[in-house]
Amino acid sequence: MIFGRSQRGKPPVEPVTLKILVAGGFGVGKTTLVGAVSEIRPLRTEELLTEAGRPVDDVSGVEEKHTTTVAMDFGRITLREDLVLYLFGTPGQERFWFMWDELSEGALGAVVLADTRRLEDCFAAVDYFERRSIPFVIGVNCFEGAARYPEETVRKALDLDADVPLVMCDARDRESVKDVLVGVVQHAMTQAAERRRAAAP
Repeated sequence: MIFGRSQRGKPPVEPVTLKILVAGGFGVGKTTLVGAVSEIRPLRTEELLTEAGRPVDDVSGVEEKHTTTVAMDFGRITLREDLVLYLFGTPGQERFWFMWDELSEGALGAVVLADTRRLEDCFAAVDYFERRSIPFVIGVNCFEGAARYPEETVRKALDLDADVPLVMCDARDRESVKDVLVGVVQHAMTQAAERRRAAAP
């Protein structure tokens, strides 16, 4: 009854929907991240890796990977009653990068997943979002057995600007991923407010 009384008379809330990209290198955990938090069954466009693709796709460091995203992953998460995120996971291989421009249209911000075993694989995503002034957060996916490095060491290796957030995360863990997504939204909102202040007369 208490719950019923507290809700009575309140107008329905029309949630704000925001688009977030999940990018990074091949095999870094983008599909896993989207699946970990999506409240709907994630849309996945995975295909089996074939021998024909072996010379094209570098699987060193992720030899156990048998599938790859060829278009995108899609999921949805409600952070609050009035805030819904649509997650779009980008394909990681260079031959599918032509799709990034379309996927990034209208995006509020992005998560760039990084694997310390193959850190150079996320350079392209970092460059892409920097060139287009799309706010992004680096999520260092802490794989089992991978070496752990101090945040400052990873930040220096990626040559990140001081205002780019960097967080350690586990792409398999819902709460860990939610923290990363909240960080993206906060970072994007902060940057938007700074741009407005700079443009004010």
